[in-house]
Amino acid sequence: MELYNLAPATGATKTKKRLGRGQGSTTGGTAGRGHKGAQSRSGYKAKKGHEGGQMPLQRRLPKFGFKNPFRVEYNQLNLGKIQQLVEKFNLTEITVESLRTSRQLGKTELVKVLGNGELTSKVNVSVHAISESAKQKIEALGGTVTIVK
Repeated sequence: MELYNLAPATGATKTKKRLGRGQGSTTGGTAGRGHKGAQSRSGYKAKKGHEGGQMPLQRRLPKFGFKNPFRVEYNQLNLGKIQQLVEKFNLTEITVESLRTSRQLGKTELVKVLGNGELTSKVNVSVHAISESAKQKIEALGGTVTIVK
């Protein structure tokens, strides 16, 4: 067997149906789209989830769960990441403003410090929230923790 002998198995490929090629071709005129209606027109595209008038799936299924409208969403910042920032930018104080200038935090985002990772240098931290373990680790090294509103 050589490359020039390779061919698909018999019956594996079909020739493409040529639409709109005259009345004698069985697909002339309407080109298999039927008469009138949105689907017969060019540019037709059904909206996502449209089921042809049948009640769509997202409306058939019941609502569930509870969304707390008062939930406060925090960006997480681990102690290991703080250590990296201290080494990279030579910081002694981590504030919300310093996190924004180092692009760790967006304009309106809140930050919470978590106790994952190792902190080796003394750092003063002022953030929106902090975990108990992170607070203990920072204060053990002689740093201070202040909560910003």
